[in-house]
Amino acid sequence: MGEVDPAFVQDAQHRPKLAVIEAEGIPLIDLSSANASNRVLQIADACKNWGFFQVVNHGVPSESRRKIWDAARKFFALPVEEKRKVSRDEVNPLGYFDTEHTKNVRDWKEVFDFVVRTPAFIPASDDPDDKELIELTNRWPQYPPELREVCEEYARETEKLAFKLMGLISLSLGFPENRFNLFFEESTSSVRFNHYPPCPVPHLALGVGHHKDFGALTILAQDDVGGLEVKRKTDGEWVRVKPTPDAYIINVGDIIQVWSNDTYESVEHRVILNSERERFSIPFFFNPAHHLWVQPLEELTKGEKPKYRAYNLGKFLATRKRSNLKKLGVENLQISHFKVSE
Repeated sequence: MGEVDPAFVQDAQHRPKLAVIEAEGIPLIDLSSANASNRVLQIADACKNWGFFQVVNHGVPSESRRKIWDAARKFFALPVEEKRKVSRDEVNPLGYFDTEHTKNVRDWKEVFDFVVRTPAFIPASDDPDDKELIELTNRWPQYPPELREVCEEYARETEKLAFKLMGLISLSLGFPENRFNLFFEESTSSVRFNHYPPCPVPHLALGVGHHKDFGALTILAQDDVGGLEVKRKTDGEWVRVKPTPDAYIINVGDIIQVWSNDTYESVEHRVILNSERERFSIPFFFNPAHHLWVQPLEELTKGEKPKYRAYNLGKFLATRKRSNLKKLGVENLQISHFKVSE
C-alpha cells in the first residue's frame, strides 16, 4: 500500500476532517453493577440516543483477549504471499482479504475473517429462487500455529457476552430476557481481524468508509491508537471514540433497528487513518441464522404500523458480500430498501 491508488480516494463530502471532535457522552456501562434495572435503563438510553455504548467488567477473560491480539499481530506480520494462501474468494467469504470496498470505495486495510460456529451456511447466490446453500469454511493459516485454538476460545467467550447484551436489550424493549435467543441457534456470527497500515494520505482515504452494520450487534475491541468515528445523532457530526482500556465498544446493527421497528437505530460509523501508526481492531459480529426472515417484532407493532417489509437475511448477506468483493455500479443493499412508505 505504498503509492496511493485512486480507488482509495473518498469523494470530497466523505473525506475526514483534520480537526478531531472527541465523543463526549458515549455511555460507559459497568456490566458487573449490582443494580440490574439501572443497567437496563442505561442500555435503553444508549441505544436510543447513540446507537453505540462501551462496556467494562464484561466477563471476557483478559488472557483470552491478550492471546487473540498477539495472534492477530503475528498473522498480519507475515509476508503477503503467506497471508494470501488463506485468501477469501467469491464462493467462500472467509480468510484473508486486502481489497475490500465499502460504498464502492476501496478501504485502506487488510482483514482476516472466521465464523464463530461451524458448520455455518449462507445462500449460494442472491437469486430469490436459488435454494442452494454453501458451507462457510474457516481458512486457518499454518502460522501462527496457535491461531485456530486462540480464535475459537475467544469466539466462545465473546459469544457469551453477546447473549448477555442481547438479553439486556430485550429487557430494555420490554421483552423477556431470552426473547431473541432462538434467532441465534444457527448463527452466522463471525470475527474479523482488522489491520490498518499507516497511510500517507489520511485526509483522502479511510480505513473503512461510512457504513452501518447489517447484523444484530457488533462487539469491538480496539487498540490504543483509535480511529473509530461515529455519526452523532443530534447534529450529524463525526465524533471520535476515544479508546478505553479493557472496554468493548458495542453498536446496534440494522437487524435490531428492524426488530425494534426503529425504536433503536443502527448508526453510521467509519475508521480514520493515521499517517504514522498502524492500528488493529477485532470486531465480533453477532448475526442470526441465514434462513431468518427479519421483520419488526409483533409485540412492537400492535397498534403501530410495521416500518419494514420482511427480508431474508441470507439473501441480503449474499448481495452484500458481492459488493464487498468488488466495486459495483449500484448502491449497496440497505435496510432502507425494505422500508414501508408512509
